[in-house]
Amino acid sequence: MSELQAALPREMYVDPAAFAREREVVLYGEWFCVGRVADLGLDAPGRVAVVDVVGESVLVTRDTDGALHAAYNVCRHRGSQLFAALPGAAPVCTAAGSLRCPYHSWTYALDGSLLKAPHTELAEDERPDFALKPVAVDAWAGFVFVHLGVPAATLADAMERPTRTLANYAIDELVTGLRFSYDVAANYKVVAENYNECYHCGPVHPELTRLVPAFGGGGTDIDWDNGVPHREGAWTFTMSGTTERAPLPGLDEAERTRHKGELVYPNLMLSASADHVAAFVLLPQAVDRTRIECLLLFHPSAVAAPSFDPSDAGDLWDLVNKQDWAICESVQRGMSSRSYTHGWFAPMEDDSADIRRWLLGRFSDG
Repeated sequence: MSELQAALPREMYVDPAAFAREREVVLYGEWFCVGRVADLGLDAPGRVAVVDVVGESVLVTRDTDGALHAAYNVCRHRGSQLFAALPGAAPVCTAAGSLRCPYHSWTYALDGSLLKAPHTELAEDERPDFALKPVAVDAWAGFVFVHLGVPAATLADAMERPTRTLANYAIDELVTGLRFSYDVAANYKVVAENYNECYHCGPVHPELTRLVPAFGGGGTDIDWDNGVPHREGAWTFTMSGTTERAPLPGLDEAERTRHKGELVYPNLMLSASADHVAAFVLLPQAVDRTRIECLLLFHPSAVAAPSFDPSDAGDLWDLVNKQDWAICESVQRGMSSRSYTHGWFAPMEDDSADIRRWLLGRFSDG
């Protein structure tokens, strides 16, 4: 047992009360990815997107000057939602010059400030007291992040590692060429831990390990900073290992034939191939359920080409994803057994133990 490390306790995967605390302390206390700027419709001024953040409805707007703002979807008058949204609802976006409550017509600017409160006599100096409750918002590499607490670090600081390791992929310039949506009956941490190790790759992903033989060795001695090589003759994540699409411009020699991956806590997973980047946005719905949006991002010139067909990448990713989700659901069912107390991390799973170190550190800070 000396080489094994204890994993997180059972309740952190199966207990609704533990999940509620984790939501408050961690998911609301970190920069949380809600999707791509363009996919949310926020790539033009005068837009509002309604997004769900683990049960909290948030409005993300882009004002006429192009600045991003965010606020809770709650009118300051009597608490009505400004835009009807059920918990867990998919994002919706619309053009907007202002935000009007449907209940009593209190109206707010796109920055959340109060514009009009009919039949009231609010003095000008009182109006700031009735602005929408703000939420911190920022963008990184074309993704929108919100923070429902008081950020301890800027988003730029929080994203220092992927900014460095994925700099040449110019992810902010890429566009969504294919999307998969999955409902997975597992805690979001099970999904993140599974992504963070390749001990499982040999048994679970035979097609993937034929493409990337190093993945079949239990995940030992993988150089994630410099990327993982494919088999001879292969250079990207497709069913054949090749594609007619050109490598992304700006990649160095190693990146044109290797694969890189990053897990950005708490809910963004990035897998970078030579011609595309797969992004996974984890959207926890409950202690035992996670919605996952898988976005395949390509260079805009590739997507604009009349012959664009992302199915060579999509077929591989959908296969690998479904293999992962099935094993994650099996893990979740096993963790729910009364016989389970906690798991163990083997030495080659040390990166997976990182979620334990990261998460427990947040609880001790809180």
